[in-house]
Order: sequence, then C-alpha cells, then structure tokens
Amino acid sequence: MKRWISAVMLVAVLLVALGCSKKKEQAALPAVEGNPAPDFTVNDLSGKPVQLSSLRGKVVLVNFWATWCPPCRAEIPSMVKLNQAMQGKPFQMLCLSIDEGGKEAVTSFFQKENVTLPALLDTDGKVARIYGTTGVPETFVVDQKGVILKKVVGSMDWSSPEVVSALDELTRKK
Repeated sequence: MKRWISAVMLVAVLLVALGCSKKKEQAALPAVEGNPAPDFTVNDLSGKPVQLSSLRGKVVLVNFWATWCPPCRAEIPSMVKLNQAMQGKPFQMLCLSIDEGGKEAVTSFFQKENVTLPALLDTDGKVARIYGTTGVPETFVVDQKGVILKKVVGSMDWSSPEVVSALDELTRKK
C-alpha cells in the first residue's frame, strides 16, 4: 500500500512539473510575424544597456549581423542611408552584432569602413537564439506596439525608395 501511495505521489509531482514547464513554453511566443517581439536588453558599444521594450512608440528595425558576413557587409551602406533618412521620426535601428570578437571587432570594422550605426553586442548569441535566427543577416521590423510586422532573411537594399516610404508610413500609424 505504501509503495502504491508513493508511486501515485511521484506521478502527481511529475504531472505538476510538466504542467509548469509547458506554461513557461507557452508564455514565450516565437519571433514570427504577428507575434509580440521578444524583449531583450543588450549593451551598445559604450556599454550602455538598451532594452527593446523601452522603444515602444517607435518603429524598430532589429538587424542581426556580423562583421565577417559578406551579405551583412553589403547591406550596411543601405542601412546607414535608411538610418539617415529616418532621423527625426519615431524610428530606431538596432544592429545586433553576433561577432565573438565583441566591441573590438565591431569598432574596428566601423572605423575601417567609416560606418555609424547603433550597434549592440549579442556576442553570446542569446538574443539571436530567442529570435530563432538561422543565420545573418536577418532583420525584424517591429511596430510601435512591439509586434513583429516583417521578418527578412538575407540582405536587401534598405535605402530603396519603396522601403523608406513603407517604413516612413509605418511611423505615422498609431
């Protein structure tokens, strides 16, 4: 009888534990179009923490990239132009570097290429994993309410008139 009670108790504990873990999994929605963007906090190149949720009210372009990635390097000039075109609007670009070399790799690359972009450091790839990226570059367009509107896999011309116009229009929506 004691063994039977012990077995029932063990099963009950396991079921409760499984139920708790499923609740945690359900709470974390995947980073796909239409879902809330997973929140994160990472440091910029000066060591200042930047939190995605603190940017609510702005359209945010979350770009995962690396200095060693040729397609990433190819799209950077268009990202610089987009960032300049969107100045003064409720827009924020966040370029998350997955470089293991961290700040030194990004700073050296930016100096060599004369690039100024708001770079953040995801050197351990934690945020990239949360977002389920499969490579770089990958970019997520997040609306003012924190919802992912678009996921772009691969590089693109971010300064094309169509892209600038679409993002400009998004910044005017409430």
